[in-house]
Amino acid sequence: LADPGLIGGSAGSSLGAVAIIVLGTTWLAPVTLALGTLALPLAAVFGGLAVTLLLYAIATRQGRTSVATMLLAGIAISALAMALTGVLIFMADDRQLRDLTFWQLGSLAGATWPKIGTVAPVIILALAAMPFLSRGLNALALGEATAGHLGIPVQRLKYTAIVSVSAAVGASVAVSGGIGFIGIVVPHVLRLAIGPDNRYLLPASALLGASLLLIADAVARTIVAPAELPIGIVTAVAGAPFFLWILLRKRGVIDL
Repeated sequence: LADPGLIGGSAGSSLGAVAIIVLGTTWLAPVTLALGTLALPLAAVFGGLAVTLLLYAIATRQGRTSVATMLLAGIAISALAMALTGVLIFMADDRQLRDLTFWQLGSLAGATWPKIGTVAPVIILALAAMPFLSRGLNALALGEATAGHLGIPVQRLKYTAIVSVSAAVGASVAVSGGIGFIGIVVPHVLRLAIGPDNRYLLPASALLGASLLLIADAVARTIVAPAELPIGIVTAVAGAPFFLWILLRKRGVIDL
C-alpha cells in the first residue's frame, strides 16, 4: 500500500493547486500577483506537505509514530481534502472546469519549463536523499524494534522519508496533475524483478516510473489524435488490472 495517496500527499497537493486555479483571481489574488507563475507549483508543494505533516502529528504520540494510525487518518484527511476540492470545483466557471477536469486526470500538456524549473530543486533534493535513506529503510523492513537495535534513528528516518516523499509528490502534482497507479504498481514490479534492497529499488523505481509515464503520455497523445486523452485514464486502464494480478498472485489465487 505504499502510495502517496494514502498519506494525503496527493489530495493535499491537488487542493492547493485547485485553490490557486479557482480563487487565484478573487480571494487569493494577492498571492497570485506576488508569486506569478510560481503560485500554482508552490501551492501544490505546500498543500501536500501541510496535509502530510498534519497526519504525522496525529499519528505521533510520546515520540513514536504509528504507521497504522497514519494510514487510517490519511484516508479520512484525504477524503476531507477531496471534499474541499469538490467545493472549489463547484465554484469554478466553465473555462476553469475544463482545465480542472483535464488537470485532475493528469496531463503533461501544461508542463512548461518555468513550472519545471520551480519544482526541480524539490525533486532533486528528494532524489539526493535516496542513498542516505536506503540503509535505514532496509533495516526498518525488519521491524521498528530491530531497526532501533541496529542503531537506526527510526523516528528521524520516518520523518525524513515522509517529508521527502510528500514534497516530491507535491512538486510532481504541480506539473502533471494527479496520475494514479504509477506510484503503487512500479515498486511491486521491481520487487519481483530485482528484490527488496532499497539501495537499488528506490532509484530503479524512479527510472521505471518516469519511463512508464512517458510511454503513457505517448499513448495518450496518439490513441485519439489530434485530441489528447488525460494520462490518468491510460495509467488506470493499464495499472488497475496489473495491480490486481500482483495482489491475487501474492495471495495464491492465481499461478500465472
